[in-house]
Amino acid sequence: MSAREQAAAELAPPPLAKAALAAAPAATPPPFDRFRFRRLYFAVMLPMFLAAVDQTLLATATPVISRELGGLRETSWLAVAYLLASVVMVPLYGRLGDRFGRRKVLGLAILVFATGSLACGLAPTLGVLVAARVVQGLGGGGLMTLSQALIGEVVAPRERARNQTYFAIIFTLASVGGPVIGGLVVHHASWRWLFLVNLPLCALAFWRLRSLGGDDRMYPTQGKPDAAGIALFALVMATGLIWLSSAGNRFAWASPVSLGLVVATLAFGAALVVAERRAERPFLPVELLRLPAVRYAVLTVMGFASAMFFYLPVYLQLALRSNPAESGLLLLPLTAGIVGGAALTGRIIVRTGRPTAIPSVSLSVAALSLFGLALLPATKPILIALEVTTGFGLGGVMSVMQIVTQTAAGPARLGVAAATVSLARTLGSSFGASAFGALIYGLIGSAPVLNAGRSPAAEASVRSAFEFAFFAAALLCTSAAWAASRVPALRFDGDSAVSVTTVE
Repeated sequence: MSAREQAAAELAPPPLAKAALAAAPAATPPPFDRFRFRRLYFAVMLPMFLAAVDQTLLATATPVISRELGGLRETSWLAVAYLLASVVMVPLYGRLGDRFGRRKVLGLAILVFATGSLACGLAPTLGVLVAARVVQGLGGGGLMTLSQALIGEVVAPRERARNQTYFAIIFTLASVGGPVIGGLVVHHASWRWLFLVNLPLCALAFWRLRSLGGDDRMYPTQGKPDAAGIALFALVMATGLIWLSSAGNRFAWASPVSLGLVVATLAFGAALVVAERRAERPFLPVELLRLPAVRYAVLTVMGFASAMFFYLPVYLQLALRSNPAESGLLLLPLTAGIVGGAALTGRIIVRTGRPTAIPSVSLSVAALSLFGLALLPATKPILIALEVTTGFGLGGVMSVMQIVTQTAAGPARLGVAAATVSLARTLGSSFGASAFGALIYGLIGSAPVLNAGRSPAAEASVRSAFEFAFFAAALLCTSAAWAASRVPALRFDGDSAVSVTTVE
C-alpha cells in the first residue's frame, strides 16, 4: 500500500459510521462568504465568550462569596462543580449536535446555562450555589463545543484558519478582561451580578442564533445509546477531579481517602474502557481516536493545555514581588504573543494549505522560552521577552488541532470532533492546574513566603519552586511537540473543498 493510500485508509470512517455517512447529504462548505461568516461569528461569539470567561470572572469573587455565604475552603467546590458537569456533558453535546442539529442543541445549551446563572444569582446558601453551578455547567459544556462545530459546518478549514484572529480575540478578552470586569463588579456592586449579567447576554445569543435561519444538518445514528458509558465516565471524572482538587489540601496525598479515590478512579476507568469497547454507539469518540490524526491531536492538546497552567501570575507576585495591578500588566506580553501566534498561524495555513507542521514548531518555541524562564536571571526585560515568545508558541496550536480533527472526522462527525478537542483541553487544564499547584506549593513548603521581609531561605525556596515548574512546563511542551509531529500531514486544496492528502 502506498503512503497516499495508507493516509486515505487512516482517515476513512469506521464501519459503524459508513451507513450514516452514506445516508447523509454532502456537506462540503460552500465558497467562502464573508458576510455569512460574520453573521455566524456574531451569533456564536457570545456563547464562546461565556464559556471562556466563566472561571476568570468568578476567581475574583471567591473571597467575597465566602464572607457572605461562609466557608472559604468550601468555595473551591464552585469551580469543581461547574468543571465536573461541563466535562461530562462535552462528549454528549457533540453526539446530540450531530444527531439533532448543532444550532438547535446549542440553543438548548444556552437556555440551560441561563437557568443555572439565574439560580446562582439568587442562591441563598453556599450549598444552593454549588448545586446551581452544576446546572450552569450542564449548559456550559455545550457552548464552546457546538459553536466550534457550527463554524466547521459552514466554513472550509482553510478559511477557518484565515479568521482565527477573531477567535483569538474572544479568548484574549476572556482571559484578560474577565478578572478586571469581575473585580470591578464585586467592588462596586455584588458578586451576584456576575451571574445575573449572563441572562441578557444569553437572551441576545439565543436571538442571534435563531436569526441565522436555515435547517440544521442532522446525521442518522445506529445502535443503542451508551447509558453505561455516560454513567461510568461521570464517575471517573467525579472521583478524579475530587482527588486532583482536594489531595494535599483537604487530605494528605498518601491518606486512605486519597488512595481510595485513586483506586476508585482506576476501577471506574477500567470499567469504562470495557463498556466502550462493547457499546454499539459509544459515548466517548473511540471511533475518532482510532484515527492517527485525531489520536495525536488529542495528545498534543492535552500537553499544550497542561503546560499553560504554569502559575505565572503567582510567580510575578511571589518571586518578583509585583503587586496585583502590576502583575496583571506583566501578563499582557504573554497574551499579545498568543494573539500574534494565532494570527500568523492562520495566514500561514491560508498561504500554504499545509497546517500540520505548525504546532510542532510552535510548541518547540514555547518549550525553549520556558527553559529560558527556568535558567535565565529573573529580570523584567528578560521576562517580558520570554513571555512574548512563549505566548507566540502557544498561539499556534489550538486552531490547527481543531481544524485537523474536524477534517479527519468528516462533516457527519463535526460535533464529536469539536467535543473531542474540548474534552482534551479541559482534561489537560485540570491536570496542569492541579499538578503545577502541587509541585510549586510542595516545594515551597511551610516557608513564610508572603512576609515582606522573608528570609533568604524562603526567597530561595520560592525561586527554586518556580524554576522546577517552568522546567516541567517546558518538558510538557516538548512532549506535545513530539505528539504534534506525529499527526499525518494534511494539505487543503482550494477554499470551497478540502482534500486530505499525504504531503510528499
